[in-house]
Amino acid sequence: MFGTKTKTKATTSASSSSNRSVGPHANAGSTCIIAKGTVIEGKFKSVEDLRVDGTIIGDVSCQKRFVMGPTGKIVGTVDCAESNIEGKIEGEIRVSGRLHLHETGIIQGKIVAKKLVVDEGATYNGECLIGEQHFKK
Repeated sequence: MFGTKTKTKATTSASSSSNRSVGPHANAGSTCIIAKGTVIEGKFKSVEDLRVDGTIIGDVSCQKRFVMGPTGKIVGTVDCAESNIEGKIEGEIRVSGRLHLHETGIIQGKIVAKKLVVDEGATYNGECLIGEQHFKK
């Protein structure tokens, strides 16, 4: 109002995904996003959070949170620390923490998790092993 005007320069990065939300439990860390329409064949590893809205045919390893949107699909094995599933997995999923299967989520295959939350409407068909005893080394 009175005095000198000071302009601050804002910086943004178009390629940064660190500010994008990956679900209800998003954090400020980096997130790898596989967009709808993308198809990846082969093994996929991420040391950061991972969000899949496309398709991965092969094994997926994620050291942190794995989020699958309603259009996401995995044909293979998923190994992660935490998971929110809204899409479809054909194969095995191993979650060392909590697996949340949302109402649109479908898992056809083996589930191994310390904790499991299943919303009404979700579908899973296969062996289901829940509890810490399945992760002892």
